[in-house]
Amino acid sequence: MCRILSKYTPVFLFLALSGLIFLLRNIHNVENWNCHTYSTLYQLQSRIQSSFIPVNLPTFHHNRTFCAHLGQKPSAEDELEEHYLLDSIVWPGPPPHSAPTSLRQTSDPVHSLFTILPTNEGREWHVGEELEALVQMHDFHGRPKRYGGDFLLARLHSPELGAGVAGKVVDHRNGFYSALFPLLWAGPAQVEITMVHSSEAVAVLQRLREERPDRVFFKSLYRLGFLSETTVCNMCLPPDPQPLCNYTDLYTGEPWFCYKPKVLSCDTRVNHAKGGYKKHLITNKEAMLFQSDVNVKVPIHASGADGVIVLPQKDKDAEESSGSIKPDLILAATSGYYYENSWRPLDAVTMADFNKSSNISQCLKDKVIHMYGDSTVRQWFEYLISAVPGLKEFNLHSPKNVGPFMAVDITQNILLKYRCHGPPIRFTTVMSSQLRYISNELDRLPGSPNTVVVLSIWSHFSTFPVEVYIRRLRHIRRAVVRLKERAPGTLVVIRSANLQALDQEVSLYNSDWFSLQLDTVLRAMFKGLDVLLVDAWQMSLAHHLPHALHPPPVIVKNMIDVLLSYICPEMQTNQMFS
Repeated sequence: MCRILSKYTPVFLFLALSGLIFLLRNIHNVENWNCHTYSTLYQLQSRIQSSFIPVNLPTFHHNRTFCAHLGQKPSAEDELEEHYLLDSIVWPGPPPHSAPTSLRQTSDPVHSLFTILPTNEGREWHVGEELEALVQMHDFHGRPKRYGGDFLLARLHSPELGAGVAGKVVDHRNGFYSALFPLLWAGPAQVEITMVHSSEAVAVLQRLREERPDRVFFKSLYRLGFLSETTVCNMCLPPDPQPLCNYTDLYTGEPWFCYKPKVLSCDTRVNHAKGGYKKHLITNKEAMLFQSDVNVKVPIHASGADGVIVLPQKDKDAEESSGSIKPDLILAATSGYYYENSWRPLDAVTMADFNKSSNISQCLKDKVIHMYGDSTVRQWFEYLISAVPGLKEFNLHSPKNVGPFMAVDITQNILLKYRCHGPPIRFTTVMSSQLRYISNELDRLPGSPNTVVVLSIWSHFSTFPVEVYIRRLRHIRRAVVRLKERAPGTLVVIRSANLQALDQEVSLYNSDWFSLQLDTVLRAMFKGLDVLLVDAWQMSLAHHLPHALHPPPVIVKNMIDVLLSYICPEMQTNQMFS
């Protein structure tokens, strides 16, 4: 008898192990097991699976098209638009034969300089004209650069007058750049030129954007009863290590994937969260291109005077004969400027006085305001809550800084709502049930003349190829058009990207260069539509305060003033995207 049992022992063990695995695979039917039983069986299965599943996950496949071509296949018209948009943001780089071999050969803001043109002492400048500063870049040896591609910012400002305006930088691709400024106030005006990144650093950022869309990774928690697992998620995941859970949106086709848990099923997903940042993305040599106070956001000094005194505007006949800049040319490049620390738009909108909470309440009376996007528009929600005592936030038991949030003013009949955009969103933890795509949310809105929609979506797309952002904006744009068609009186306002503080780490994931490229695409894709723009880019560039991802209250206050000027019925508005 013992001999017979010994003979069939392997069979019994195989059946026993198969039974355990079967039970774990069908764990939905055994939710009443206690914690100890879960733990014991899970550990046993983990030991069994360890023989078949590699311990170390492979590195990301550096495939330039892997990310961009996920999702629904674009139409021929969409592909044509995409090519146009990508061509519009092509950035000049170092010629292959001129690529520097050391840091000393790259752009150095300390050795570079700018000169206000013309240089003759008798030149006068008047309001309504244009000021030009010529920038010449040099390397760390002090030798002139012979090619372009440096990322420069330009600002004209007057601390005495609380005035400032963003300048336009033109790259001549030979080491010279022109910074152009509209002269919009009488009095002192000082030129400020800043090198954000050298052309060599921009080339590194371009490569990272295309080849390492995984440099910010995400995770999701899966849970059933007492058993839980966490896996890595992203828009692009190599399917080699293990099966994927496909969370592609059924309506938009927006892709999102997570590695399938070893035990639990894909439908036990609980939340979404930022997992972290990949390290060691660049070489030690490339790291030298991203040094704070050396070659990241460092000012360039003037070779002579760095400012001028602007005289009052000439009379109309004299202005026309002098060939000075025309108002429509100013508007084409400049959305507004600061004067006495208040933003003054250059379109036809009339700015009202919103320094009193009662004025804000009156403006928002009987309005429903929907805010969708990232934390920079959540900042607007928080500002309005603090500025209007009557707006009381309703406790939805939402995670702090994540949302969704809602505030109500019963007396003035105001409803204010905020919801973050769908993945990729880098918030700490968002419940899976609360992950919504903006376009789907817009399709659920009835819209009305008392409905305001505010959109801000840019920062969380900086680590992906631009095609990913184009696809997302295309879905949002179509939803906006549908909303406008069924409810023409609905007001839609878009908040642009803004500048932020940079160091080496932030540069690799959220550089202003990434934001500028996305912002250029945003403006182009909504050009001509019945939507309005709050130009956060120029409002953060023109202001004297340091750049910050979440701008300081004084800048936010000016942004809100522009928004309220659009919302209030008594204010005249026009299309800033026209």
